[in-house]
Parts: sequence; structure tokens; C-alpha cells
Amino acid sequence: MDILEYAWLIPVLPLLAFVFIGLFGKKLNDLNGYIAVGGVGAGMVLALWTAYELLTTGRVYSTSQTWVVLSSKYTLEMGVYLDNVAAMMLIVVSFISFLVVIYSTAYMYDQGPRRHRYFTEICLFVGVMLGLVLANNFFQMFVFWELVGVCSYLLIGFWYERPSAARAAKKAFLVTRVGDVMFMIGLFILFTELGTLNYEQVWHALDTADPTMMAFAAFFLFGGAIGKSAQFPLHDWLPDAMEGPTTVSALIHAATMVNAGVYLVARSFPIIATSAEVSLFVGAIGGITAFIAATMALCAPKIKGVLAYSTVSQLGYMILGLGAGAFLWHNGHYAAASIAFGAGLFHLMNHAFFKGQLFLGAGAVIHYVHTEDLAQMGGLGKYMKVSMITMLISCISIAGIPPLSGFWSKDEVLAVTFEAGDVGLTFMVLWILGVLTAFMTAFYMFRMWFMVFKGQHNEGTKHATEHGHHKHEAPIAMLLPLVILAALAFGSGFSLFIGDGFFGAVYYEHAHVLSIGERLTEVFTSPLTYISIVAAVSGIMLAYFSFYKTNISAEKVVSKGFPKAMHQLLLDRYKFPVAYDKIGYVGVYGFSLLLDKFDRYVIDGIVNGIAAFLTKSGGVVRKLQNGYVQSYATLLLIGVSVIVILLYVVGVLR
Repeated sequence: MDILEYAWLIPVLPLLAFVFIGLFGKKLNDLNGYIAVGGVGAGMVLALWTAYELLTTGRVYSTSQTWVVLSSKYTLEMGVYLDNVAAMMLIVVSFISFLVVIYSTAYMYDQGPRRHRYFTEICLFVGVMLGLVLANNFFQMFVFWELVGVCSYLLIGFWYERPSAARAAKKAFLVTRVGDVMFMIGLFILFTELGTLNYEQVWHALDTADPTMMAFAAFFLFGGAIGKSAQFPLHDWLPDAMEGPTTVSALIHAATMVNAGVYLVARSFPIIATSAEVSLFVGAIGGITAFIAATMALCAPKIKGVLAYSTVSQLGYMILGLGAGAFLWHNGHYAAASIAFGAGLFHLMNHAFFKGQLFLGAGAVIHYVHTEDLAQMGGLGKYMKVSMITMLISCISIAGIPPLSGFWSKDEVLAVTFEAGDVGLTFMVLWILGVLTAFMTAFYMFRMWFMVFKGQHNEGTKHATEHGHHKHEAPIAMLLPLVILAALAFGSGFSLFIGDGFFGAVYYEHAHVLSIGERLTEVFTSPLTYISIVAAVSGIMLAYFSFYKTNISAEKVVSKGFPKAMHQLLLDRYKFPVAYDKIGYVGVYGFSLLLDKFDRYVIDGIVNGIAAFLTKSGGVVRKLQNGYVQSYATLLLIGVSVIVILLYVVGVLR
């Protein structure tokens, strides 16, 4: 049996759970969670089996069938495309989603009837994301892409009675629509120029395609990723998306929505690489996003806010790696470009594990203290040892400290960015921003960890312990996913040393296979490695002295002058929410008013003018119908006379 022939069932299994829970879930009560675990779990088993087959054999599997015939030249198809990139995404999406659903059975237990709606939407979310990964063409990807957006809207606004949640859901939906429109324009360009949206056919047609049109297509396709993966300047929706349940945040940030944008860039990599300008633009957006999001995380007041900004920043690293790879490929550095391609996706995988753990760990903390405010936490390590240790592992990993997983992928992203800097000076600037981001990442993650688990008991911790809300840590259904994800946050980077290594399994055209000794030598003989390690260690030490030893008073540092103004600017998120509102009010609402006036005075004016003219004309003509035979005879005589005169004038009667 060829398991790849049954890969289409991977999204179908969670979607069947979605249908079943949606139809019968109100009567099943507590069973909804177990049905969701079964559907998502079955999809995960098939996904992992499929990924194993792909990665161990190096096969590429593709199948398609005609969906819509538009003309003799243009058709739309649906199908499955499986390669090394899809295999990696199947592992990430299915496994983390499965753990999140298990966690949800305990975390959402007190939601009563709402659990029916929650598990229905979660199963739909997982199913459509897996469908996006399996798509064999850009149009099919776009269909699932939009469904992912709908699911995020439903889940971010899960507690829709809260105005903040409703606003956050609408903001996420509308801001990402900007990127979706750009994505659609890119599809129109590709379809018009190449006559197909099938991945393989598009890639093969690039050699003979118009470079200018392909540059435009690449730019607009990347616009879709800017929206979905929350890249600058469309990044501001993601921090607000924390209004949904923490489990939803874990799914969005680690397994589903934001990873879709990075996956789109990976699938569009050959198109982006046709243009040096677009490749540079992709890298620049990634580097800028990583930096500015890290600055906003430095003083974020809520635990989920820190993690949200962190996600935006780490997504920037992924986009930076892919942009550097496309730039290197365009300039003929094919081996380095393939490594950069793998580095961006390697960081996606590692980030999924430690960020999934951090969000679920934050959920356990919130479950204990009933607040997200860091200032109200403190000293929780005494009561939540498992959460404390597992989140410590993830914090070390995301900080980039060897040998944990985040070190291997982030170091590789920075290394390929530096190499691209030898070709284009802009990437050297982006490398500097990347190193500064590594320093800030280590600082803000350990600021969060120290504020939550160390120090004195603040209001939230005291309230939870004194009132006996929890005599012990979270239930086993919540703790088990934390432990598993922490283990992966520690060890997933070692996939570099298994078999041919990650870069020998997930690459773009050129596999980079090294022995363990060669890999370690390559990494630890590079001065760049020690620069990033020093940056990370410096960030941790600054957080240690500021928020554990308190030798440095953060309050005093930002109490006056420029630091105070900068601190407030960061809290205000560089005024991006205000800017969005201004754009919405002045741009969208102003344009709506303009259209309203055009409709009232031009469209309605023409229609109403014609109606008024006909009404008045009818009123005049109506007076001729007075009922007197003499009047009708007179009009008849006048009419005949006019006809005779006209005929004489034109010469007919001469």
C-alpha cells in the first residue's frame, strides 16, 4: 500500500470531526473534546506516516484533477502535492494541533455549552490548515487560506460578548484581507501570464516568463504573507488576537495561521528569486519586523502580549532567511541559497515547538492566577514547578542558547543573512538588526520568566494561593503537552544530526549534507556564532539583574526624559493602532462618504432627473387629451400640415 495515495484523508479526518460535533455536539456535552481528539489525532497519525515516507525516501508525490474549465486555455484544478517542505509542515501542524486539542479538554472544561462551538471551530481550523499544506496549486491554497482566515475570526472572537474580543476579531479579519487582496492580484498575474497556477507548472514556466510580470507577481504574493504572517506594516492585528482563548493563541502562533504566510513564501520562493529587488524587499520586511516587534515586547505588560510580539519577531527571522535565500539564488549563490531556504523553515519548525509550549504554559499560569498582567504575578515557581521548568527550557531555546533548538535555526538564519550581506550591503544592515533582536529576545523572554516565577508574590499570586483556587498545578491533560513540547524545544534542533540532517531533508534543489563533526565544526569555528551567543547571554544577564536581583531598577530607568517617552511609545505600539484607526476613518470611511455623495448626486441625480423630465413631459402631453373632438381635429390638421411642409422641404413633392 502506498500511503501517499491516501494523503488526501489527512484534512478530511478532522473535518469529519468538525461535521459530527457541529451536528450532534449539543447532545454530547463532555464527549465533544474526545471526538475532537480522535479526529485530529487520526489526522496526525496519517500525517506523520506520510511525512516519514516522504523524508525517508525523498519522493515527490503529485496528483490532480480538473475542477473548473474556464476555456480551452484556462482550467482550475484540485490535487495534492507532497515534498520535503510539505512533510515538515504536516509534522508541525498535525502534532501541535493534536497537543493543543488535548490541552483544550481541560482548559475549556468550565465553558459549558460553549465547548460545543469551540471544538467545532478548532476541528475546522486544523482541517483547513492541513488542506492548505496539501494543495498542489496556488488557487487551491488560496481557498484554504481564506477558510483559515474565517476560522481565526471565529476563534479570536470566541467570547464575542466582550467588546475587546469582537474588535480584535474584526481587526484580524480586515487587516489580513489587505494581504489577501494582494495575494489575489498575484494569482491573477500568474494565471494570465503562465496560464496555470499549478506549483510545478509555474516553476517550470519561469525560465520563459516575462521577468517584469513575475516580479510583480512575486511582490503581490508576498503581500499575502505580510498580512497572514503579521509582517510590518500589517503586524498590529496579532497582539490584539490574544483576546481569544490561550489555546487558540497557541494554534495561531505555533501551528496554523501565521505559519501559512511563511509557507506561501516558501512555495513562491522560485518566483521571488527571479527578482533581486523583490528578494531584497522580502528580506528587509523580515528584518525590520523582527526588530520592531522585539522592541515592543521589551515592556509589554501582559504575559500573552510578550509572546505575541515574540511571534511577530520570530516570523520576521523566518522571512529574513527566505528573503536572503531568494537574493542569493538570484545572484548565483545556489548552495548558500538552499541553506537559507532550509534555515527559514528550520526556524519555523523549532519556533512552533517552543512557542506552542510557551503559550500553553502561559495558559496554565493564567489558569492559576486568573490574570494576564505580569505585574500581578511573581513567585509562582513555588506552586507551579512543572510549568516553571518547561517554560524555562522554551525561554532558553528562543533566546538562542546552545544546544537547545532555537540556537541552531536562528544562528543559521543570521549566518546566511551575513553571507547575503557580502552580495548586497542591505543584508549586512539586516544582520546587525538580527543580532540586536537576538539580544532583545533573550531579555524580554527572561523578563517575563522572572516576573512570573521568581520574586515576591504580587496581587494575583496572593489571591490565587490565599483563596485556595488551586492546591496544585494544572490537570495532567494540560501538563503533558507542556512537557512534550518542552522536550521538543530542547531537542528538535538535533534533527541537524539525524541521517542527512535537516538541510539534507528540507532544502531547495541543493541538499546540504554534512557529518556531525563537519556540522559542529562549521558552526563553532564561525565568529558569527559567538556574536549571537554573546548577544543572547547579555540579554539574559540584563534581565537577571533587572528583574531577579533588582540591581537595576527598570522603573527608574524609564522614569523621565527620553527613556520615559520611548517607553510610552513602545506601550503605544509605535502608534500603529492609532494609525490603523486613522486610515480606517480618513481612508475607508472618507472614501465611503465620497461614494455616498457620488451615488446621491450623480447616479441618483441622473435617474431622478430622467424620471422628473418624463413626469413633467407627461403632464404637458396629458393636457392634450381633453375629450373635445374639435381639439383632436385641430391637432390632426396641424400634424398633416407639418408632414406636408416637411415633405416639400426635402423635395419629395417638388
